[in-house]
Amino acid sequence: MRMRWEPFLEAVQERGEYASRHEAERASRVVLALLGAHLVGEVRTELAARLPETFALILLNPLRAAEPLDPERFVRAAAAWIEGATEETAAWDVGAVLSVVADAAGDDLMSRVLLQLPPGYDLLVGRPGAA
Repeated sequence: MRMRWEPFLEAVQERGEYASRHEAERASRVVLALLGAHLVGEVRTELAARLPETFALILLNPLRAAEPLDPERFVRAAAAWIEGATEETAAWDVGAVLSVVADAAGDDLMSRVLLQLPPGYDLLVGRPGAA
């Protein structure tokens, strides 16, 4: 079932401790664009179907990663795209967004998502040992 826009952003805002919904949305857009570039096939489509429509479209953007980024480089990439972010704040942003994505996906789908990513993403999504 598709998660609705408001509950998704409320959860990201709460977990990220953002002062505004705008900050939560900005972090969500960047993290989902980066995540979408790393996923392929049915897993990517199924995950998009669980997210609010706007974020589903971002996840399904045709951009592809030239190479899979390990978790550390994923966080650095997010820091480069989030205005004013440092690697520390970007790690917080990534964790906030990906943990909400994991909740929306459910355990089975999230396990399949993690199988498409380099080792270590289970920690970013807040589910150590999930892959």
